[in-house]
Amino acid sequence: MKKIYTITIEETVSDVFYLEANSLEEAKELAIANYNNGVFVLEPGNLIETNLLVGNDNESSDWFEL
Repeated sequence: MKKIYTITIEETVSDVFYLEANSLEEAKELAIANYNNGVFVLEPGNLIETNLLVGNDNESSDWFEL
């Protein structure tokens, strides 16, 4: 009998952004604010890796890279 499996896909993307700040701490705070406010957007970004997990209520695979 066939079972229902849950498929979880996780993608890691990256991009580079530039900002001016007076210190590393200020740069971190500005980066977080810019990300939260939609200024820094990772679309399309550079795909770094894609991982997949397959499972159901009784069993689960390890994460593996696609």
